Order: sequence, then structure tokens, then C-alpha cells
Amino acid sequence: MTITIDIRPEVQAELARHAAAFGRDLESHAGRVLEEASRVRMERLSADEQSRVAMAGNLMELFAPVRGLLTDEEVDTLFSRNRSAGRTVDLA
Repeated sequence: MTITIDIRPEVQAELARHAAAFGRDLESHAGRVLEEASRVRMERLSADEQSRVAMAGNLMELFAPVRGLLTDEEVDTLFSRNRSAGRTVDLA
């Protein structure tokens, strides 16, 4: 799989230094770093959680165990937008 990411020049330089230290090109080293980060994250989960994450096809399936803990009104209250913080838009 090929992905494109934008990173700051100083991060790219650091990745290039690490890649050179391991005798790898930048792209393959960055791929290994991402794979390792993903593996570490999965290792922190319990076996049951790892199984659920692997089987979850979407967010609805992933969060099924916590569905129904809050009512729609509680969700609206906790996650509503603060309208006073919005900026006015001049469409003229």
C-alpha cells in the first residue's frame, strides 16, 4: 500500500538520519516505523480488545459494547457546539 503524508522538514531530516543509521532508504524506514507503532498499540490491548478491533468493519461495530450508555439528549449536551465561539461569515 502506498500513502502520502506531509511532515515537517525537521521530522523528515530526523527520519532520514535514522534510516541512514539502519542502512535503509527513507521510504522503507518510515514504513517500518509506522508498522512498529501499530504493533505496539495492538500489544497494549487485551486479547478480547484485539479480537474486536480485528473483526470490526466499521466504527459502529467497534463501539457496539458501549452503545446505549448515554441517551441522545446526554450526547447532545456533552458534544454540542458552543455557538458563541463561532465566527460570523460575510457572504457579500
